Amino acid sequence: MNPWIFLALVLVVIALALLIPRFRLKRAVSAPFPEEWVPILERNIGVYRNLPLSLRQQLRLLIKQFLHQKHFSGARGLEVTDEMRVTIAAQACMLQLNRRGALYPRLKYIILYPSAFVVSRPELNQAGVVSHGRKGLLGESWQNGKVILAWDNVLHGARNFVDGSNVVLHEFTHQLDSETGSADGAPLLAGASSYRSWAAALSGEFGELQKDARIGRRSLMDHYGATNPAEFFAVATETFFEKPRRMARDHPELFAVLQSYYRVNPGEWQ
Repeated sequence: MNPWIFLALVLVVIALALLIPRFRLKRAVSAPFPEEWVPILERNIGVYRNLPLSLRQQLRLLIKQFLHQKHFSGARGLEVTDEMRVTIAAQACMLQLNRRGALYPRLKYIILYPSAFVVSRPELNQAGVVSHGRKGLLGESWQNGKVILAWDNVLHGARNFVDGSNVVLHEFTHQLDSETGSADGAPLLAGASSYRSWAAALSGEFGELQKDARIGRRSLMDHYGATNPAEFFAVATETFFEKPRRMARDHPELFAVLQSYYRVNPGEWQ
């Protein structure tokens, strides 16, 4: 074969490989929002009815994109339904409202368990001995493109969108956090000044939450956020979306930084 013809064929194949996924995504996003999904949102997403029309429309577009790009599978015999997919996609996409860029570009798979699942983790004791402990989890975020969730807790958290506990918001915050290459409590931000503001607001609040956890003092945010900066970011996000007015009142600097990052004010929805 003529080398120029061969090169042309290779370029055509590459072009098709790039264009076909874009065409399919555009077609999926431009398709009408399935009417049967609307009752799911109204029934399961606690603040959906309170969203401004512009945000509801934006959320629907993001849901269609999310469900086109991400693959769901059930574990322990669970059959994944549209209710599960839409309920999870809606909450995950709430973190992406008014924000540009790819939609969780590293994420490929969402694995659903019916309820809490047990994992085995290596644990190092004070003597330096490694053992494998087993613990039950409601959710987990991996940097290799997976999020694992317990459906019963997902549904409870979605419907009770005021208690500051939401496993989907929590685990998808970890996905945002890991877009920098490591989950360390500092996601991709605009520039150096943004990182300075982020560090100033979150480090002080993290220290206060650690102190609250250490002395057993009640706090607005769950004490699990005192584990490390990554968990603090995830817990702060749960509180920001589910207890926004109290966070704005009691932790105004933290609220302002999160509002700048997420580009929404959930206090207007409640």
